[in-house]
Amino acid sequence: MKQWSREIEINSSIEHVWSYLNGSLEQMQKIMPQVVDNTPVHLTDEVVGSVYRQKYKEGKRIEEYDVHTLEYLNQANDKKMKIGFTLANMFEITALYELHRVNDQTTKLKYTATNKALKWYAKLFMIFANEKVVVTFLENVKKVAESEAPASRT
Repeated sequence: MKQWSREIEINSSIEHVWSYLNGSLEQMQKIMPQVVDNTPVHLTDEVVGSVYRQKYKEGKRIEEYDVHTLEYLNQANDKKMKIGFTLANMFEITALYELHRVNDQTTKLKYTATNKALKWYAKLFMIFANEKVVVTFLENVKKVAESEAPASRT
């Protein structure tokens, strides 16, 4: 299994950044445009245990998989969500998003991704896997959140 973890500081409120991760499909698509559908299959009151059927477009192909909410925390200064899914019966993937309120207009976002090959031949792909996806994702969230951030109150 491989794991990558990076963090970035975003000049936007924690609630605004959280809206891309814990909001509507429209908000999610701003930072993950390849996600074309995110339909609830099973929702729980405590969020952990909830399942969403997600469709992801890669080129002309659309992959469909169930995303399970494994951890969830939604407090004023700290927010966390961990999801997990199996991609094409070949990879078990988790994504952990941790947000920390630095101040009213600054949020620290830590993103940790894991990827576990489920088939022997899938392990060959893992040799070339690197943290570029994690870095690119964080930079994209920062760019989108800062460009859409509500004006600070002075």
